[in-house]
Parts: sequence; C-alpha cells; structure tokens
Amino acid sequence: MRTLQFEDNALVIIDQTKLPTEFKSVKLYTCREVAYAIKVLMVRGAPAIGVAAAYGLYLGVSNHNDDDIDEALAESYDLLRSTRPTAVNLFWALERAKGAFLAARPKGAAAAKQALLVEADNMAKEDVEANMKIGEYGNTLVKDGYNILTHCNAGALATVDYGTAVGVIRAAHDSGKKVHVYADETRPLLQGARLTAWELKRDEIPVTLITDNMAGFLMKQGKVDMVIVGADRIARNGDTANKIGTYSVAVLAQCNNVPFYVAAPLSTIDIKLKNGSEIPIEERDHEEVTTIKGSRIAPADIDVYNPAFDITEANLIKGIITEKGIAYPPYEDNINNFLKA
Repeated sequence: MRTLQFEDNALVIIDQTKLPTEFKSVKLYTCREVAYAIKVLMVRGAPAIGVAAAYGLYLGVSNHNDDDIDEALAESYDLLRSTRPTAVNLFWALERAKGAFLAARPKGAAAAKQALLVEADNMAKEDVEANMKIGEYGNTLVKDGYNILTHCNAGALATVDYGTAVGVIRAAHDSGKKVHVYADETRPLLQGARLTAWELKRDEIPVTLITDNMAGFLMKQGKVDMVIVGADRIARNGDTANKIGTYSVAVLAQCNNVPFYVAAPLSTIDIKLKNGSEIPIEERDHEEVTTIKGSRIAPADIDVYNPAFDITEANLIKGIITEKGIAYPPYEDNINNFLKA
C-alpha cells in the first residue's frame, strides 16, 4: 500500500486522520500544505515524514527561478524543520535534499530543482527497499505460530510502503508462517486502533486489538512471544524514542521474559546523540488527551501533560532490526559497523 507518491507536480498522500472510517487521498501542491500535513499527522511515521519533507522542499522551490530560488529554499527548509522535533528522518531527509540542490545550483535553478526532485524520488525508492530488507531480516526472528505485540503504527502507513515493525510481521505472514498480532490501541491518538488494526485487517493478517493497559496481563498469561515496535529516533547507544507508551511495554516485556525488538531504517539513527536524554520530545496539544474525535472526555480546565514520545533505554531492547541486519548490544559498535558498511 503506497502511502505517498509524487505525480502531476503534487505530493499525493493518504490522509491518515480520516482512517479507519474513510480512505481518502489528498493532493498537496505547496510546501506549506506539506508542512501542515506533517504537523497535523495527515502523514506520519518517521520514514514517511522524511520523504514527504523532501518532496515538500521541492514544491517550495518549484515555481521559483534564479532571482529568488535560494530564498525560497531557505524559507521552505525552515518551515519543514519546524513541524515535528523528534523524528530524525525529517532532518536527515531535508539535509540530504538540500545537499542535492546545492550541488546542482551552479548549473542554474532548473538543474537545482531537478536534482532536488530526483533526490526525493530516490529517497522514496530507497525507503521501500529498506523496509523490505528489514522485513527479511526480522522474519528470521519470528517462529511459526508466534503471537506478536506491537505499539502505535509502524506499518506501510508510517513509511512509503511495506512498513518497519509491521513489515517484519508482513514478511513472516507472506512467507507462510502463522502469526497473530496484538495491537495496542495507543492513546491518545489511537494509531494502533485506527491504523495498525485497519492495515492488518486489510492484509488479512490475524490481529486482536487491546487497550494499552492490557499488554502486561497478556504477557503474564504467556500470550505474547515477542514485541516489535518502530522508532522515531535512535541514539548511538541504542536508546530509542518511539510513541508514548513504548517504554512501559518494554519494561513489561523484560519483567515477563518477552524479547523486545525495534525495527527501523538506519536513517532513524542519530549518530550525533550520545544517549536518549539528548533526544528532543515533542509535546502536543492538550486537546488530544481531553477529547476523542471532538467529544470531551475530561474536564475542560484540567491540567494535561501530553508528550508524544518516550525513551526506551538500550538495555531493554533485545535487538534493532535494520536494512543492513540486526544490531545487538553493544549497540554503539554494531550500529557504527552498519553505518560504515
């Protein structure tokens, strides 16, 4: 399922705020529209955000010429960087796209624009290929008959196509293994209930939806064989930022001797950061907690804390599944080996 694609000089995305009740594609024609779509989670998931931002940067300069294209690039770059602070793929993709633009800039505005679009296309293609390899490597960890718990959505909807954590599940299913998924609902925005459950049902992969506070009891009952989640940023020591609630699942997994894996492309690893304490955590609108689909579920004047992500320490993670293979502790050494390969 292609989450985003570029056609007719527009970025076409699946509006994920409408799922699961409505499947709607939206065409984005300007950088500002792409930035808004990222900000309000019409497009979400670290890999998808990165590729969308690269296309957004192109749209920001596509109608400019030599007189003002450099200013347009700078403005578009800053706008897109301001959308989501935690997902490092956003910044990785913008730097890479900007680099392609600047390398071609001496040849003129038209060449620079073309180079930028080609780089965005390459990133989209590479993302799908990386996800397929993540699925391939991750499948080696999955045994026939496994019950797998996942948190939030790290499927095709979070990437250009195929998925990371759900990509592993999809690869196991496609290889003929009988797998069953427990999908955490993932409050407050219910990405597990709205997106993961929808995606797995669509692909006829057996899935059972649970509330977030049921995961520990399932593990205690022996109903979970492994946990696989995605990531929005991974520090060089293996500490991982992912959707809020992931840390709780990791602690519960360790207490119940359930292996906990992270699946993410190498572009999600921020080698500049020593550990998870340096990862910026986005705090989102309080209305996401006090309302569901516009219906109030809490007092209007209640104090709210709404971090979108938490940090799972490396010692809680059994392995990090990447497109170059599975990294095991010590993560800093093994991650460096993958990045150099």
